Amino acid sequence: MITLPKESPLHGIKISRVVLPTLLGLGVVAYFIVKNVNPEVLKSVHFTSQTTFWLLVAALLMVTRDLGYVLRIRILTDNKLSWLQSIRIIMLWEFTSAITPSAIGGTSVAILYVNKEGIGIGKSSAVVMATSLLDELYFVIMFPLLLLVIESQQLFTIGGGFTVTNPYLIAALVGYSLKFIWVLIISYALFKNPRGFKWLLLQVFRLPILRRWRMGAHKAGDEIIDSSLELKKQPSRFWLKAFGATALSWTARYWVVNALFLAFFTVNDHFLLFARQLVMWIIMLVSPTPGGSGITEYVFSEYLGDFLPYAGIAILMALLWRLFTYYPYLIIGAFIFPRWIKTKFKDKSTKEK
Repeated sequence: MITLPKESPLHGIKISRVVLPTLLGLGVVAYFIVKNVNPEVLKSVHFTSQTTFWLLVAALLMVTRDLGYVLRIRILTDNKLSWLQSIRIIMLWEFTSAITPSAIGGTSVAILYVNKEGIGIGKSSAVVMATSLLDELYFVIMFPLLLLVIESQQLFTIGGGFTVTNPYLIAALVGYSLKFIWVLIISYALFKNPRGFKWLLLQVFRLPILRRWRMGAHKAGDEIIDSSLELKKQPSRFWLKAFGATALSWTARYWVVNALFLAFFTVNDHFLLFARQLVMWIIMLVSPTPGGSGITEYVFSEYLGDFLPYAGIAILMALLWRLFTYYPYLIIGAFIFPRWIKTKFKDKSTKEK
């Protein structure tokens, strides 16, 4: 096991944590396979040349999704990162996200990833804050647009329709509200009054129940101020390019499910399937498990199951989807992370010894 400097936000990350989300996800899948999957139904699923084609399309869409993130981080760093450095940061970032709860995120870790690749701490903070803002902005813009072109009842046919008792609707509204509030807060902090935001943050963390994290809040406030100085000077073209890369990444991610479904079945309404996925990702925001494991597989099978012709096959499609969109980052990160740590912290560890 690699020992990290205690002041590093990477100190608590261990490769062994890959096991927990993997077991959670596979455990839920195994449970629902035993409970719901009829062996006779599996005989009707055939692997054809069309299956191979659409599986390759799904893989290509995942590559496109990562390419969008790589393009964005190069845009945000004014192309100071090489393609290899950008790819490495994205893979490490995705690995960290995969082994931490969806609601927590890894901002401090992401800042360190960018900083250790040769970008100053102020610029690194700005890059990570900008990515967070752009990601949430995509959801904040897209969700209302979808409600304008798709009947709300169609998005929430599962769980009881568009009613206040529908758990999926409640989770989606809570997730969207959190994203909307975060966009307002981060926009105000970055572009309007960063020093005032830091002061307010420190006042909040004076409360007895939060006092133990006051130093972390102080550091976060400094990161906001540094980020503001970097981002305020950027022109509109800079933001349009960065948001375009963000939209490319998220849109490609959603079309992966469409391709996977087409590999085995006929999809009658691709746009509705796309819209359901966006809502599903908003719901996953409130997941307490690492990478949404377990919760994600369940929501996928329930929320998207009515697009499939056979009852009980949805959980297998959920597993296939996670094999394309989640587990590769666990595997790649498990290989890259130890080597990256040894390389980036080698000099410091040698000096301390």
